[in-house]
Amino acid sequence: MRILLPTGAATAEIVRRAAVGFDADVVVTGKIASFLTPRALRDLIVKGDYNAVVVSGMCTVSFEQVERETGVPVYRGPRHAADLAGILPLVGKVPLSRTVPAEDFLAAGKARDARERVAAAENDAGPEFVIRGTMIGGNSRMKVLAEIMDAHRVEDIAGLVEGYFSQGADIVDLGFGFDATPADVKRVFSAVEEIDRPLAVDTQDPDLIRAALFRADLILSLQNTNLPKVGKDVARAGAAAVMVPGTKTLTANIAWARRAGISCIIADPLLQPVGSGLVASLRQFRDYGCPLFFGAGNVVELLDADSIGANALLAGMAQEAGASVIFSSEHSDKTRGSIREMRKATEMMVLARDRPYPKDLGIDLLVLKEKRRRREPPLEYEMATVAKPMTGEITYDPKGNFRIGIEGDQIVAVINGKAVKGTRWQDVLFTLLSEGHVSLLDHAGYLGRELYKAELAIRYGRSFEQDGEF
Repeated sequence: MRILLPTGAATAEIVRRAAVGFDADVVVTGKIASFLTPRALRDLIVKGDYNAVVVSGMCTVSFEQVERETGVPVYRGPRHAADLAGILPLVGKVPLSRTVPAEDFLAAGKARDARERVAAAENDAGPEFVIRGTMIGGNSRMKVLAEIMDAHRVEDIAGLVEGYFSQGADIVDLGFGFDATPADVKRVFSAVEEIDRPLAVDTQDPDLIRAALFRADLILSLQNTNLPKVGKDVARAGAAAVMVPGTKTLTANIAWARRAGISCIIADPLLQPVGSGLVASLRQFRDYGCPLFFGAGNVVELLDADSIGANALLAGMAQEAGASVIFSSEHSDKTRGSIREMRKATEMMVLARDRPYPKDLGIDLLVLKEKRRRREPPLEYEMATVAKPMTGEITYDPKGNFRIGIEGDQIVAVINGKAVKGTRWQDVLFTLLSEGHVSLLDHAGYLGRELYKAELAIRYGRSFEQDGEF
């Protein structure tokens, strides 16, 4: 296959190195590769005999007309010339996009394939039992159980439950504190009764457990102090139960639950937080003759570290321990997003079953750090000026000042009583400029900085403070 590689002078050497071993012509079309025009590309194609063209992924113009006129497919390569070496072997062998940069297009395809493999594995799985259509144990995927504390105090409990399911929870656990009454439990479960997904009640109070049995699919938690009072009620309701050790061992309590007639049992050996016996508690995760419960949420909540990596690591530990249900929570601002993170982590573990390590799976939990850093060519210039400190004096724009904030996933810029909202900082800035709300260049620069900070705050779930550091 003969390939045409138009490039810019700044990246020509990188492209030539990537093209070694391929039947390819590297043609410099100007200083910057992304400035290539359809006319210039057409002229290059008709001069040679090419089977494909790979242009810079940074090109924004359409080459559709060039394709029609020449009959030669024009693919988008990677944004960065440093990534071209990984793309060229794929030309003519796998589909590439005419409009999307190659690395984005291939990553999206790999992620889609990964999700399809996860779904296929789950479809073919054989569980130990099923809770309201959700497979538990066996070789099915670890299920994410999301906890809502003090559910009787939540104003829109149905909305919160639905939200957790939409974020990837397989089971939502409704917890009730010591001040809750049976009436509270009935009210809460009545409010979510029509949600046809697995729901759990989290209390050891027999009266509260009984109040939830008309709808609860899973009981957290039973042990020797409450089993004699409520075990047979749980069995008659057909609910599953998470067993924990009490004054008797976990093995003894599981046997007691079976004698009470509870058939669907999950064993929770109680994972301890870091510093309170995490490693020692892992020794208790062994075969109890039923699926295992892994309380990762308690570890993450009591660790001042970003939840993303902690959830990934704990999901890997849970997989090795043979866990079937992994507990996650979002009780604090630092753990917000944990449900979605843990769901992706469990999917990564499915894909890693036939691999020695959970890497290069098609899906990942990399958010702030890159998997591979790119090495771009050095900038070229003839002279440099040292930046001067910005003056502390402020010249106010006669058009007015802005208040910038965030509302949900929206960036909001307010000036003179009018708000402009959007999800992308550049859209908000463009609207403000086009409507004539800015007259000074330094004000426009300031505005772009603050709007971009607001977008980053939304993207990473952080607070936003105008004029503050991100």
